[in-house]
Amino acid sequence: MGKKGLIVCVCQGTCPSFQKMNVFNVLNAIRRKKLVDFVSLHPQLCAKDGDEYLRTLLSNTDIDRLYVAACESHMQEKMFERAFNDAGFDPSKHSSVDIRNMNTEEAVTAITKLIEENP
Repeated sequence: MGKKGLIVCVCQGTCPSFQKMNVFNVLNAIRRKKLVDFVSLHPQLCAKDGDEYLRTLLSNTDIDRLYVAACESHMQEKMFERAFNDAGFDPSKHSSVDIRNMNTEEAVTAITKLIEENP
């Protein structure tokens, strides 16, 4: 069985919409719940190095599910399409949630719900 992973993207860490949450507490909460096999943090997945990060990560054919908590979900689909294609990753294995303007607890709840509803 393949792996499930979570990436939290924080818009460089300077965007006001991420100031109410402690992203490290979010990652640790999800990790401790054992909802995924790995968690990671990226400062800006929509940047060129974000595409490279996704390509490199998703070239691992053991990854069956990728959850991304970041900006608006529809934008994520559009922004990551090329990296998914380049890595041979089926976009239907990607699920996302917008966590902007949430505090730590709200983000953990939203991510938990995302993962539970998209196994």
